[in-house]
Amino acid sequence: MRVLVLGSGGREHALAWKLSQSPSLTALFVAPGNPGTEAIAPSLAVEPTKPADVVALAKLHHIELVVVGPEAPLVAGVGDALRAAGIPVFGPDAAAARIEGSKAFAKEIMLAAGVPTAGAHVFTDLEAAARHAAAGGPIVVKADGLAAGKGVVVADSGAEAAEAVRALGKLPAGQTVLLEERLSGPELSVMALCDGERAVLLPPSQDHKRLLDGDRGPNTGGMGAYAPARLLTDAQLEQIRREVMLPTLKELARRGTPFRGALYAGLMLTPSGPKVLEFNARLGDPETQVLMMQTADDLLPLLHGAALGALPERPLKVHDGYSVGIVLAAQGYPDAPKSGAIISGLEATGDALVFHAGTKRDARGSVIVSGGRVLTVCARGATVKLAQAKALEAASAITFEGRQLRRDIGHGAPAA
Repeated sequence: MRVLVLGSGGREHALAWKLSQSPSLTALFVAPGNPGTEAIAPSLAVEPTKPADVVALAKLHHIELVVVGPEAPLVAGVGDALRAAGIPVFGPDAAAARIEGSKAFAKEIMLAAGVPTAGAHVFTDLEAAARHAAAGGPIVVKADGLAAGKGVVVADSGAEAAEAVRALGKLPAGQTVLLEERLSGPELSVMALCDGERAVLLPPSQDHKRLLDGDRGPNTGGMGAYAPARLLTDAQLEQIRREVMLPTLKELARRGTPFRGALYAGLMLTPSGPKVLEFNARLGDPETQVLMMQTADDLLPLLHGAALGALPERPLKVHDGYSVGIVLAAQGYPDAPKSGAIISGLEATGDALVFHAGTKRDARGSVIVSGGRVLTVCARGATVKLAQAKALEAASAITFEGRQLRRDIGHGAPAA
């Protein structure tokens, strides 16, 4: 099978790495790719958010399955265009991808499907939202649209919440805002491969959003992850599949927008049970990097089956032990990441795998920093501690000016 992975980040590098192992694969391409994916598959030039260009590229290379990594192409309608052209695609249509593109829409779907979630008020009048927020206490303020990980503020007071409403209102994504009940408890990411009706769960994972060790510092797009995060029993995970994933798929299908792709539920394990904080319409990053390390199954038939509406509904085959992924971030990240630093030590990684994200080659062919989250260094081990130690050893060998990393990824794991 001829496969195209769409995207250029660490998630897409990990997907390409896993798909390259499939006996069913005859050709693999990544568009636009990065210096890491070049070692696995040819990079093709395309703007991922331009549906017509993606379709033309897929036709040119006789692609039989497109795997869409990031959310922006999905919201832009790349899935719709590919399906209209008769090209199978792992990734939902734009209407179904609204479950990530609009937090208000996601809340509407959750309530209609009976999915447990935080209570929320939706405002299109920002001054009214600010007044409402100011009159309350601790609350979560969310921009409705995609905001590159900067659309959520956990406010400790009404005044802080009102300030957050006004700040988010300066973003295109923040013209509609949600004021959401503030829940408490550990967070967990549960993702499922979906074919519009059925759902196969990937191992649960836990992302680490704060920049610094001990969950301190500003929020980021993710400084690392580990899997499996054994915060729930297998029976509880199956309950999430039945009471969160399947009802959501049913509600989207009822509306004429069946969801074929990866449905990501960001959960908080509250004292009254798991509740959904948000849905994403694609696999997470950096969670995908460790999930691909943990997956023992041949991924290609599963993604192809999901794209065709014929997903085999059986548990995923996974490796024993754990995987830990540590993000190496650029100087100044997350507020003002600096690009251009030369990266050294990529060759000496031992048992670990290094997935590229914010990298490119300069005129001399050197790999340099080109984004906020630069690399994800991943390793497996019998315990979280062993996997963490392997990943840290490899990460320590990779250097560039201003490099930032956390040394405690997986610190909350019960089996750490």
